[in-house]
Formats: sequence, structure tokens, C-alpha cells
Amino acid sequence: MLISEAVYLSGLSVHTIRFYEKSGLLSKIIRSSNGNREFTAENVEWLNLLSSLRDTGMPLKRMKYFADLYEHGDKTVLKRKQVLLEHSESLALQKAALEKCANCLLGNYYSTKKSWERNNEDYIGWFKR
Repeated sequence: MLISEAVYLSGLSVHTIRFYEKSGLLSKIIRSSNGNREFTAENVEWLNLLSSLRDTGMPLKRMKYFADLYEHGDKTVLKRKQVLLEHSESLALQKAALEKCANCLLGNYYSTKKSWERNNEDYIGWFKR
């Protein structure tokens, strides 16, 4: 498939796909006789994984390490699992921190709302008519 189809299926931009290829994150792209990239379903699946890693904050250097492990095949499965497990644990910590912040913000919102309503009872009553 052409890069336009890979863009459609992965949700990534042409620029990002080319960047991933130049960065060594996407190395199994074959070229047609006229020089166009030809993507396989496996390439698109890999792009989706790269997108998920990047969207969840994995640094490019760590992504490159993971891609290098992948290039070395089955003998690196345990190391790849470890990279993904560490990233997942990092995400769990980030999620907990964000939930704590969200709860703090909601608590502040509701206390501010109640305070505003107490101070503006006449104004609110006028709208309830």
C-alpha cells in the first residue's frame, strides 16, 4: 500500500511517518521500482504501536531502543516486554497523579460554585423565575 493508505490506517501524518523512518523507528519499508514506499499490514501495525508509545509520552530515545530490540527478533522478546512493562507502570503512576489533580480541581470548582451561589442568591433567584 502507498503512504497515503498508511496515513489513513494509522492516523499519522506523512511527515510523522517519514520522520519515524529517518529516525530508524521504521526500517522494514520496501521501495517500489519508482522509489515509492510500499507499506505492509505489519508496517501499519508497527506504526500504530509507535503512535501509542509516543502518545503516552515515551521518549524518542526509548522508542528507538525498543525498535532496535524489535529488529533483533525473538531473542529480544523478554527485553521488549520489560520496556513495555516499565512504560505501563510509568503510565499508571501518571494516571494516579492526574486523577488526584482532577479531584482537587473538581473539589475547588464545587466549593467555588457554592460560595458564588451563596454570595449571589438574589441573582440566581431572578433566573429561576
